Order: sequence, then C-alpha cells, then structure tokens
Amino acid sequence: MPCNLSRQARVSTGAREGGTFVVEPGLIRAAQQGDRDALVSLLREIENHVYRTAYYILGNEQDALDASQEALIRIYTKITSYEEKAQFKTWVQRIVTNICIDKFRRTKPVVSIEEHDMVFREKQDVEEEVLSAYAAKDIREAIDKLPDHHRAVVVLRYLQDFSYNEIADSLDLPLNTVKSYLFRARQQLQTLLHDYQKGGVRG
Repeated sequence: MPCNLSRQARVSTGAREGGTFVVEPGLIRAAQQGDRDALVSLLREIENHVYRTAYYILGNEQDALDASQEALIRIYTKITSYEEKAQFKTWVQRIVTNICIDKFRRTKPVVSIEEHDMVFREKQDVEEEVLSAYAAKDIREAIDKLPDHHRAVVVLRYLQDFSYNEIADSLDLPLNTVKSYLFRARQQLQTLLHDYQKGGVRG
C-alpha cells in the first residue's frame, strides 16, 4: 500500500519550495516492473508536490490531505499505465488536479486560503508581474474568488510554474481554452486586486 502522507509533507506547504520535482527514470521503470521498494520511494519523492498542489487548489488542509491520499493511491495502482513519451510530472499533475476538481465540484466548499506564503517567481513575463505587484494577502483572497476551473489554471501557471502546453496536458484541455481561462482569470484578478487596493472589497 502507498505510504501515508507524512506530516513533513503537510508542513512544507509554506516552506518556499519550488513547484517542480524530478524523479529518476530508472526509479519509475523499476516501480512499473513491480519493485515495491522503488514504488514506495517514488511516492515519497512526489508526496510533497502532490499535497501542495491539492492544497493550493482546494485551500483546505483536510480536503487537500484526502485528495492527496486518493491521488497517491491512484498513482500506486496506475503506475504501469504511465508512458515515457509524456513527462512524469505532467502525468502526476493531471491525476492530482482532476481529483481536486472533482472533489471541489462535489462538495462546493466555502474555500478559505490560509495564511501561508505564496511565492511567485520573478520573471520578465507580464503575467507574473501582474500578480507579483500586489500584496500576497490580496492575491490569496482574490484567487479564492475565482471559479474553480480558472483557479486550477492559475495554480498550475503561477504556483507550479507550468507552461501553457503542460497545463493543457494536465487538465486535458485544448491549448486555446487554457489561454482563454488564463486571460479571463487575469482580468478577474486585476479587477479584484484593484478593488482590494482601494479598500472596496475589504469594507
């Protein structure tokens, strides 16, 4: 059975870790060939990333923990279906994101993004600059108000540093749809953040 998500993985959510992970191809192949130790090692390599992604999408520790466990179990049982022509992180991301979106749609929770650091990488990309220009608290509150499908692409783009193509692969969406979602999400965020800066939303 896959390992339980460790407390270290849960605590590391605010630990300013990068959004990507690297797993040796040899470890993946060994896991696919039935090496249980390799499979357990693989799950431990990715569990932090799985939890962080689930937390950013769902915004709730218990929901993220449940989704992470479900994702790890699915990866455990479906590892032989992974094909090397695809990036492993994209394959993992699709599993995690789909589980989170399904959970979000089933429960429709009132999501509250807790007080933890959201690190936005400094790049010459206008999209990142739009977000990084504002206070982190305002960003968290604004992302909290996005529709779930917009929230997912924002998380993958800005928090996990995925390319447009990787987002499309992860969410099984056409590339143009991803671009459209991000465009609309940026418009919504700019409006919300402008209101926050003026104090209109906070009251």
